[in-house]
Amino acid sequence: MKHIVDTGLPPIGQPFSWAVKAGGLLFTTHGPVRGDGTLDTGPIERQTRLTLENIRTAVTAAGGQMSDVAQVLIYMTDEQYMPVIDRIYREFFEAPYPNRSSVAVRSLVAPGMRVEMVVYAAIAP
Repeated sequence: MKHIVDTGLPPIGQPFSWAVKAGGLLFTTHGPVRGDGTLDTGPIERQTRLTLENIRTAVTAAGGQMSDVAQVLIYMTDEQYMPVIDRIYREFFEAPYPNRSSVAVRSLVAPGMRVEMVVYAAIAP
């Protein structure tokens, strides 16, 4: 059975939940969305930090911690962002790091959005 995790972020009118927990796993996807539901379209540093803060909030709300994250999928609109994303990523994760895939894409769901991350975490019930 799945359970919706309240991350504190408002609904944004699309058919998805910010975080879902099922069978001891957390499934969550985040981008640079502020607490009021608006999108930060500023520099990649700020977008990455906000995205990872949202992920940490979701993991914590599900009863876990960042060390429970098993996999991260990163989508960015320019592969040249990778060094910046890596630097900020290390502020949120420690070794042993989660499994990770990073992909440069043509665009994301909203103009100005430069990064989005999908996270899977194993969190005890």
